[in-house]
Amino acid sequence: MLTSHRYSTAMTPFLKANARWLAAGFLLLFCGCFGQTFVVALSGGAIRREFGLSDGAFGTLYAGVTLASAAALAGLGGLLDRWPASRVVSLAAGLLAAGAAGLGVSQNLLVLAPSLFLLRLAGQGLMLQTAYTLLGRWFSAERGRAVSLAATGLNAGQACLPLAFVAATSLLGWRGAWLGIAMLLVLVALPLARHLVRRERVPAATDPAGPGESGRSATRAQALADPYLYGLLLAMLPPSFISNTIFFHQVHLAESRGWPPEVLAAAFPPYAAATLVFLLVAGRLVDRFSALALLPVYLVPFGLACLILGGVGAPWAAFAFMLLYGVTDGISLTLFGALWPEVYGTRHLGAIRGAIVAIMVLGTALGPGLSGLLIDAGVPFTGIVTGMGVYCLGVSGAFCLVRRRMTAHLRERRFEALAA
Repeated sequence: MLTSHRYSTAMTPFLKANARWLAAGFLLLFCGCFGQTFVVALSGGAIRREFGLSDGAFGTLYAGVTLASAAALAGLGGLLDRWPASRVVSLAAGLLAAGAAGLGVSQNLLVLAPSLFLLRLAGQGLMLQTAYTLLGRWFSAERGRAVSLAATGLNAGQACLPLAFVAATSLLGWRGAWLGIAMLLVLVALPLARHLVRRERVPAATDPAGPGESGRSATRAQALADPYLYGLLLAMLPPSFISNTIFFHQVHLAESRGWPPEVLAAAFPPYAAATLVFLLVAGRLVDRFSALALLPVYLVPFGLACLILGGVGAPWAAFAFMLLYGVTDGISLTLFGALWPEVYGTRHLGAIRGAIVAIMVLGTALGPGLSGLLIDAGVPFTGIVTGMGVYCLGVSGAFCLVRRRMTAHLRERRFEALAA
């Protein structure tokens, strides 16, 4: 209790001193939700009806624009290393607003496809990329705390945007709702975000390095040539890859279990609560032990969640899955912001993160399709979910064995010397 009191007491001056930059991260991550699947999919039924698309055709179109946005993000990621933050924020918010407006006025596939592409590129990609890169560059010793606080913007978006979008659709129609989003971005979010990032935070010379930080920076080429990067990606990919796969096939899962279709939806409140709690807990742990130290353990709750969902037929399994997924997801949101600058430095962080996000988006886009092919081939989806749980626990066990060796390797790398 005393330790918790000291932490909460120390949090207040941290919030006051850094409110500007934490608010910028919160706002960018919140606005990025407009390009996330959980918001875009709310218009999926209307889009399919108006454009005469089958479920498979719309799914293929959506996967295609998502993959194209990942490829584009890999090229745009380095802008943050060369441009001032305000210019990158203007680009990201402008593209997101253009995508929302295009969706609102689209009358044919020639407008619909580019609009979805811009929503995915700017929402899932550039807005999140910009927020996490700036937070990684602005903070060092307190990076975990800063990322965890700003990442509550994602939680806020998950909590309120679906209901708000449904309410807006009932009043304005789905096209009017997207036009309203475009206006909100241009008239409110963009000016506010530009104001918040206009003065960037520069860590003081007396600030200590974050836990595990070597002070050296890799270029994107050096990071991509580092074999340990791909081990880190194997550990960081499961929360988004597996959750996308399960949620995409949630109707099939419910039918195979004989559950009402709203069972998983009803399990979101415990998920949201667990995510918020462990976002804040992870920030404290990262600042104390390092992001690398959490990699061997953070997937364990998710692995257990998948084993329960795949092996238990009772509806309580859905609630247990969502609660345990929230534990891992809260930690992963903090790790995603803190791990890469800790490992590869901040000098070329925008370019490195752009490549990493592109690889991860590619993986998450392939998950629903590959699992769908397995289902068509007769593999039970519950068996697929169980296999993904075994994967999570296997990755955790592997990292327990190699973490010390990986940490020593990364600390010894002289990235800038290699660049010369």
